[in-house]
Amino acid sequence: MATTMNKAVLAEVLGPSAGTALRVKQAVLVLVGITLLAVAAKISIPMIPVPITMGTFAVLTIGAAYGPRLGLVTILGYMIVGAAGFDVFAGSTAEANGLTYMMGSTGGYLVGYVLATLALGFAASKGLDRSVIDMAAAMLVGNALIYVPGLLWLGTLYGWDQPILQWGFTPFLVGDVLKLALAALLVPAIWKMIGNARG
Repeated sequence: MATTMNKAVLAEVLGPSAGTALRVKQAVLVLVGITLLAVAAKISIPMIPVPITMGTFAVLTIGAAYGPRLGLVTILGYMIVGAAGFDVFAGSTAEANGLTYMMGSTGGYLVGYVLATLALGFAASKGLDRSVIDMAAAMLVGNALIYVPGLLWLGTLYGWDQPILQWGFTPFLVGDVLKLALAALLVPAIWKMIGNARG
């Protein structure tokens, strides 16, 4: 008997699962996801040494909830909206936006957003989103996938003789640990609620 290695992600078990209704659900989820990413990017919580923005939290959570395919469509849709000049990124403004902004110092992190969304989607499709510990490990990998291209791009733009880690890594660690913990708790908690509701 054939078995599948993939498990359903949250977006697949909630709402319609076939036909036109499924396509409508997926389109709505993409639009909702793009909106959530844009709103989360603009949320700034005062913190030392730098404020916490919720963009990475949204990226990691949507990746886990949507799975690799729908998550990829959503994050690419978000990038397209940003490239079109809409003010949807954490540091963008009405004046500084679009491709010019995306090719600046945050460009590598935006690439990392795509990689992290895919990684979390694949992790969720393997069932790692059911456990807090497994989800935390997946979120840690997702965070690394955001930082690596981000730091590489900073070094390319400004030179490796500059304090790249001090600019683009160490100031954000405390906030990212808090966001990672929150996201790692949230997704398994939703699965537990679904299980209880169906039990």
